[in-house]
Amino acid sequence: MRAAEAIRLVVAARTDADLFGADQPARRYRELVAALHPDRLPADPGVRAEALDAFIHVTTRWQARHVTILGDYRLGAPVHSGDLADLYDVGDDRLLKLPRQPTDNDLMAREAHALRTIAERGDPRYLPYVPRLVDDFPHRDATTGAERRVNVLATAPGLHDLDEVRRAYPDGLDARDVAWMWRRLLVVLGLAHRAGIVHGAVLPQHVLIEPDAHGLVLVDWCFSTPVGSTIPALVPSYEEWYPQEVTAKRPCGPGTDIWMATRCMTSLLNRHAPRELLNFAQGCRQRLLKNRPDDAWRLLREFDQLLGRLYGPRTFRPFTLTP
Repeated sequence: MRAAEAIRLVVAARTDADLFGADQPARRYRELVAALHPDRLPADPGVRAEALDAFIHVTTRWQARHVTILGDYRLGAPVHSGDLADLYDVGDDRLLKLPRQPTDNDLMAREAHALRTIAERGDPRYLPYVPRLVDDFPHRDATTGAERRVNVLATAPGLHDLDEVRRAYPDGLDARDVAWMWRRLLVVLGLAHRAGIVHGAVLPQHVLIEPDAHGLVLVDWCFSTPVGSTIPALVPSYEEWYPQEVTAKRPCGPGTDIWMATRCMTSLLNRHAPRELLNFAQGCRQRLLKNRPDDAWRLLREFDQLLGRLYGPRTFRPFTLTP
């Protein structure tokens, strides 16, 4: 596309559809920018002035098309799409979480309630194991009138979910590497359960690790519920990762999260995992909720005793996602 053609198109366009087209708007935008870019224009001052005006108009319209203002936050393109919401980087190490459907507002409210409750009741030493709720508010779409609940969460750099870990180590991990993740996952569950909250979706995509410092954060508390209540919904395509009380819509408890956490951890182990560790895992995944451990802190102490018998005193073992 030549500059003169691009200028004519910009001047004639009355709507975004006129300007960018309906089929491949991003491609049209790139063509216009390439044709009108100041570095590529002829020397003629009149053409350059027209082209510069058109260039500014195109880039401004495109940015307005892809930026939304929600409350005090300016949104660009999503940086991640979760089970029910899109997440936007809004700066200052914060992510804005916007549900795709207003029907999921109740799940967003559950997350806000869970994080607020844990922050109020939990041991401050362990609060970095869960996201920090920075803000939550309703947003009404000016076009459709639909209202959606928004959560803004503090985030940390360098986190990777367990699906990424598994892809990096398709043959599984040494049990000593899984052990530090397992310990930290029990810590965050102990933190939540003492606050009266069941996470309800301890799945690989919700368990994030920081490899260098052995950090861990359990995210997506939208499916959380008070201890003794039912889990409100299942994450699609992960039904086999839930214990029977969830799929049967029966009351859940700490043992529900422990069952799912154990499944996450054993899915990372390689074939050389010690039999004693596998027996420990089997005890955490008893079929009936009443037969499972229900205190993550006590279970952590038992786990540490097992690790001591297997490997001796605990030492730091560097971990990387590059095998």
